[in-house]
Amino acid sequence: MIFAGVTVVIALMGLFALGLGSLQGVALAVALTVLVTMAASLTLLPSLLTVFGKRIERRVIRHAERTGKDEGHRWRRLADGVARRPWAPLTAAVVVLAVLTIPVLGMRLGFADAGNDAESTTSRQAYDLLAEGFGPGVNGPLFVLSDGVDEQNDGAIQETLASSPGVAGATPVQHIPDTDLATVMVFPESAPQDEETSELVSELRGETLPALQEQTGGSYLVGGSTAAADDFAEAVSDRMPIFLLVVVGLSSLLLMAVFRSVLIPLKAAILNLLTIGASLGVVTMVFGEGMFGVSAGPVEAFVPVMIFAIVFGLSMDYEVFLVSRMHEEWRRSGDALRAMREGLAATGGVITAAAAIMIVVFGAFVLSPDRMLQQFGLGLAVAVFLDAIVVRCLVVPAVMRVLGEKAWWLPRWLDRLVPQIPLERDDTVTASAPAAHEMSEEHTR
Repeated sequence: MIFAGVTVVIALMGLFALGLGSLQGVALAVALTVLVTMAASLTLLPSLLTVFGKRIERRVIRHAERTGKDEGHRWRRLADGVARRPWAPLTAAVVVLAVLTIPVLGMRLGFADAGNDAESTTSRQAYDLLAEGFGPGVNGPLFVLSDGVDEQNDGAIQETLASSPGVAGATPVQHIPDTDLATVMVFPESAPQDEETSELVSELRGETLPALQEQTGGSYLVGGSTAAADDFAEAVSDRMPIFLLVVVGLSSLLLMAVFRSVLIPLKAAILNLLTIGASLGVVTMVFGEGMFGVSAGPVEAFVPVMIFAIVFGLSMDYEVFLVSRMHEEWRRSGDALRAMREGLAATGGVITAAAAIMIVVFGAFVLSPDRMLQQFGLGLAVAVFLDAIVVRCLVVPAVMRVLGEKAWWLPRWLDRLVPQIPLERDDTVTASAPAAHEMSEEHTR
């Protein structure tokens, strides 16, 4: 439990690598919540079980006697079915995840405005009236700030900006008293969330304003809601490799230290990235392309990184819970097939039950009128569903079956370098290979 919580905290702390203050605050708050939950599980939960444990035990035993069945038998049947033909579910699941990931390539980041509000709200009605009367660009003007420009160049500045492609109009230059600063409001021909407005910002910064700078000798900056959204999205994109390296790298090293394996951390990282990509692909299709009647627009700039951090932590949590049971059985029996079967049988029900709770909680966000919460809830709900149902119940057992004993391989030189972090008790007996196989054959008979 401690190790699983640590992986979640590492994923959240990876947001600090982005260097964005707003995300750091959210990451710290969620990480502290996880730590408090861990502390309660180690202190409060045992106390409650001491008080109510016998009553809970009686109910569990009564339920088992009433059903008369081993709750893991269905999961063993599923594991046996996957073991017979592992490539079929593995290929199908990977193809589905890869197809769902494709829309991410066209994801456009930004921020929602009143144009995404419900038509019954006064903010949306005001937005539509302004766009109808003065053009869509009036709802998101760009602000050009000049420094060190003489007033005699005001006419040239306004004319140049107003005549730029994609600009509907520009206000006269307004000088700030007792400074060398001046401002101009530029109204795009397109709405604030349109891709054409982002292209206009790039055009102004890349060509129009550098030419004005050479002509007038001053310096120019472009601001406004669209420019700020573009800058935020660019900052996130530029620092994403560092974020991925920190989160994926540290989590993989921890898995390697716990399970003494090279392939299991690699498998976990690839599957987690596929799951997150598929969930973001669904968010892009629904909110970016406007499926199911949702107004098309950009995806909130900080939603992908928040979904990545939270889902990666939860996925590693599930990974530790499932594979640790497989690892325990592998150490006991030395039979890779039995380890896969018993690991899924022991944890499949708990994983799917926990996932169902989180899907309901995250899915409730979709009912919110706020577009950002809707994106956040849909992405998390889809990710948890795919990870718990598709990845943990089908892909991981299939991969473990295909890898067999190789799944637990670790080079000797690396074994000496990586510290040991045992999840099981130290007195767990690790059977030798011949004895383990004999145990497996006797159990089969």
